[in-house]
Amino acid sequence: MDLFKTFQIEAAHRLPAVPTDHKCSRIHGHSFRVEIHVSGPVDPHFGWVMDFADIKRAFAPVFDALDHRYLNDVPGLENPTSENLAAWIWSELKPALPLLSRVVVHETCTSGCSYSGPKQPVER
Repeated sequence: MDLFKTFQIEAAHRLPAVPTDHKCSRIHGHSFRVEIHVSGPVDPHFGWVMDFADIKRAFAPVFDALDHRYLNDVPGLENPTSENLAAWIWSELKPALPLLSRVVVHETCTSGCSYSGPKQPVER
């Protein structure tokens, strides 16, 4: 079963790797919408995969590190694309949320990305 909780983060950034005439090379802000997905079996006693409050509690330090910040100043987010932001959130959150299965970052209402963790090497 897949369960998710959505958070909104207000933050500014610029993309330093794009050409200087690209609009994203200038500092600008977004109302990022972040979905945190967890997957696991439904507990027969509680009837849920996990309590939404536990997801919120695990995400709180990540939220505090990102909300109303200039993302380029956050260690590890020097190039804060949506892709890098999703991977960064994953790496920060996974130790506190073992059932984490996907991080979705909506940069705008029509654009975003989804990250399901690092790819595991194929065994042969």
